[in-house]
Amino acid sequence: MKNSDSRRDFIKKTVTGAAAISFGGILPGFSASSYSRILGANERVHIAIMGVNSRGHALAANFADQKNCEVRFICDVDKRAADKCISTVSKIQNKEPMAQPDFRKALEVKDLDALVIAAPDHWHAPAALLASSAGKHVYLEKPCSHNPHEGEMLLAASKKYKNVIQMGNQRRSWPNVAAGIAELHGGIIGRPYFAKTWYTNNRPSIGVGKSAPVPEWLDYDLWQGPAPRRAFKDNVIHYNWHWFWHWGTGEALNNGTHMIDLARWGLQVDFPTKVTSAGGRYRYQDDWETPDTQNIAIEFANKSTITWEGRSCNSFLIEGSSVGVIFYGENGTLFIGGGNAYKAFDQKNNLIKEAKNETVVNTGSLSNPSQALDAYHLQNFFSAIKTGAALASDIDGGHKSTLLCQLGNIAQRTGRTLHTDPNNGHIKNDPDAMKLWKREYQKGWEPKV
Repeated sequence: MKNSDSRRDFIKKTVTGAAAISFGGILPGFSASSYSRILGANERVHIAIMGVNSRGHALAANFADQKNCEVRFICDVDKRAADKCISTVSKIQNKEPMAQPDFRKALEVKDLDALVIAAPDHWHAPAALLASSAGKHVYLEKPCSHNPHEGEMLLAASKKYKNVIQMGNQRRSWPNVAAGIAELHGGIIGRPYFAKTWYTNNRPSIGVGKSAPVPEWLDYDLWQGPAPRRAFKDNVIHYNWHWFWHWGTGEALNNGTHMIDLARWGLQVDFPTKVTSAGGRYRYQDDWETPDTQNIAIEFANKSTITWEGRSCNSFLIEGSSVGVIFYGENGTLFIGGGNAYKAFDQKNNLIKEAKNETVVNTGSLSNPSQALDAYHLQNFFSAIKTGAALASDIDGGHKSTLLCQLGNIAQRTGRTLHTDPNNGHIKNDPDAMKLWKREYQKGWEPKV
C-alpha cells in the first residue's frame, strides 16, 4: 500500500469480506457474548459427531448450541463417553440425539447433512473419505490427516464429490486474528519474512503400559479401525494415543498445526523448499514415542521461514503466552498470542496498532479453550453448506498447513534435512523419507476415494 489511507481501506474491505463469510452475511449485532443466538431462522443442518470423549464432547455442545443445527447422532466406541455426551447435548437442544457407536451406520441416514470428526488422528482422513463418498459434508478436526498421502486423498475426494470439508483450525474465523492477518497483508510491517510459532505445556509421564483385557465399555476393534492391529494396553486410551506414531502425530500436529497455519496464512506461502527438525523425548523415559521437545524450521522459495517450538513438558511462556505466532518484517513486528487479539510494532518496537481480546481463551484446556469464538467457524461451515460461501479453512489450505507439520515430523524421524518440491511438498531425492509419506493399513480397512 502506498499510503495509510489506502492500507486502511484495504484492511476494511478484507476484514468485512471475511466477516461476511464467517457469519453467512449476518454481521450487525453479532458478538462473542451472543454467539449462541445466531442465525436461528434458517433450516437446521443435521449432523453426526464421531468421537466425543474430550474435544468431541466440547464440539458436540457447541454444535448443539447453534440454533441452525441439530445433533442427530453421537458416535463413539466408548459407551461411557457417548452416554455423557448425549446427556449434555439433550439439555442444550431439548432433543435427545441417538447413540450410534458405528459412525458408518449414521452415514446411511439419507437426511443427515454432515459428519463432525473428532476421533483419534488415524481415523481423521479415512472417516472423512467415507463421509464424502456417502454424500455428506465434513467438519474435520485438525490435523486433517495422519500422513501426507491421506491429505492428498482428501483433496481428490473434495474434487470428486464436491462436498464441503472444513478443517477445525478455528482461529481462521476469529475476527481479530483475521484482522491482524489482514493488517499484515496490507503492509503494516512491510514484507513479513519470518514467522516464529510455539506451544508450551507441562504434560506428565504416561508411564509404561501393561497388556490388559479390553474394557467392556470399549469397541477396541472399531477404535483401531484402519490402523494395523495391536494388543490393548492400559496407557493408550484415552488421549495418550497422541504420542504413538501408530495412531497419533505428536505435539507438532496436535497443537502446532494451529499456529503454523496462521504463519502460513500470514506469509502467504504454500509448499516449502526445505524442512529440518531437532528434538526428542527428553523429559521422561516411558512409552511416549513422539518428541516432547521439538524445533521445526520450514523454508520457502520467496525467502521466508516458519519455525515452531514445541515443549510438551515445560510450560514456561514465550512473550507471555503458551501459544502464539510472531511475524517479523521489513518495517516491524506483529504478534498474535493465544487469544482473539494482535499487536503491531514498528522497527523501533513502538506499539502502532492493537486489537484487544474481549473473550477469555483458556489455552491450557485440552478440550474446549474457546467455545464462543469457535462458533464463528461453525457458522462459516453452515454457510458454506447452505449458500456456497467460501470456507475459512477449506481442505486445500488445511492439507497444506497439516503437511508442513508432517514434513517436520518426517525430518525428525529420519534425522535428515528434507528438500521438497515447492509445487506439491513432495520430498526430493530421498526414497527412505518418502516411505513415511504413507502408512500401512489393516487389511480390509484401507481408505479410498
